[in-house]
Amino acid sequence: MSRVVRTAASVGLHVAPQSTGHNAAPLAAQGLERTVLLRTSTMRAVTVDPERRIARIEGGALWQDVVDAAAPHGLAALHGSAPDVGVAGYSLGGGIGWYARRLGMATNSITAAEIVTADGALVRADRRNHPDLFWAVRGGGGSFGVVVAIEMRLYEIEDAYAGMLVWDVSEAERVLTTWADWAVGAPDAVTTSFRMLNVPPLPDVPEPLRGRSIVVIDGAVLGTDEEGERILARLRALGPEIDTFGRVPAPSLTRLHMDPEGPTPFTGETTMLRELTPEAIAAFLATVPTGPGAPLLFAELRQLGGALGRRAEGAGVLPRLDGAFLGFAGGMALTPQMGAAAHAAAEGVVAALAPWSSGSTYLNFAETSADVRSAYPGWSWLQLKGIRSAYDPTGVFVANHRIPRLWEAGRPTA
Repeated sequence: MSRVVRTAASVGLHVAPQSTGHNAAPLAAQGLERTVLLRTSTMRAVTVDPERRIARIEGGALWQDVVDAAAPHGLAALHGSAPDVGVAGYSLGGGIGWYARRLGMATNSITAAEIVTADGALVRADRRNHPDLFWAVRGGGGSFGVVVAIEMRLYEIEDAYAGMLVWDVSEAERVLTTWADWAVGAPDAVTTSFRMLNVPPLPDVPEPLRGRSIVVIDGAVLGTDEEGERILARLRALGPEIDTFGRVPAPSLTRLHMDPEGPTPFTGETTMLRELTPEAIAAFLATVPTGPGAPLLFAELRQLGGALGRRAEGAGVLPRLDGAFLGFAGGMALTPQMGAAAHAAAEGVVAALAPWSSGSTYLNFAETSADVRSAYPGWSWLQLKGIRSAYDPTGVFVANHRIPRLWEAGRPTA
């Protein structure tokens, strides 16, 4: 890694670190001429220290690698909603999983990062060494160097009360109205999402769901079965046609959300919401296309609040999320025409929710170029630019959501 960075810099080339390629469209939009795409995908070793409850995770590891290494010790990481999401990119940008309302974002469970900086040096950033860099990478993304490994706290979680509730799309208004009200006052122990899904008519989809438009609430409760039943009682009273909630081993949660695995051409748009009023719910439901041929695969609202809404102790640049719900809509882009239709539909959903936006952006869900400044308070933005200037004064590194140097404009496409 160090040799690649030094050689590229010496001949005036840029370096774009990449592990899985997730969230790659904003990177491509910047133009990659004279750029070395540095793949870390073969660096997947995970070492667990069960006594300290710390995992050392190489920069190309996927979440399933970490889950499989931690589970034999009765431990779990703050993983994402799919097994093949890259740990580094997910964690450097925030990281919202099924334990998030109790334990916060994954980025604030990072205890150290090993980073190749623009001069080719390999440094360890933690609370004592390069604390400014350690602060910046925890939420500031990949603009500061090549992250070759991170160390992350693990938690004593062997199982959870988790699953999904499913209704026909005709029940969407009734279910969303109840969920939106329930979600605001729900205890920190539970983290859920609400989705409208247009299920493809594929043979490997279970027959009762194949080709249908449905409503799904999925999530997890960190607590006993009795606590889970009590917390979910109001949602279950809505009479779902499918109810899979129950005690499950923690490793199974990586596939709870049923995200497509493997390389998948995809496009989407996102928004952070300060509230979900009846008017916001009506706007959302009116703009989400459903039925055969609908361009969106899903339109999703994730429950925030709890630990996500409180400033995490000793946090990096992203100590909390400024919103009550996180919206995300997207669809497949198997052809340019499909991609254009899906993106237009996703833009329509986000535009309809604009009156209720908090004005903040969660960059991990920004599948297209975004105004990076909107993810951070003004003083944090200036600090990030200063740290980028100090560690990468010549602009060697290119990231999907780039932090500019002090003398550069923070353009929306940066």
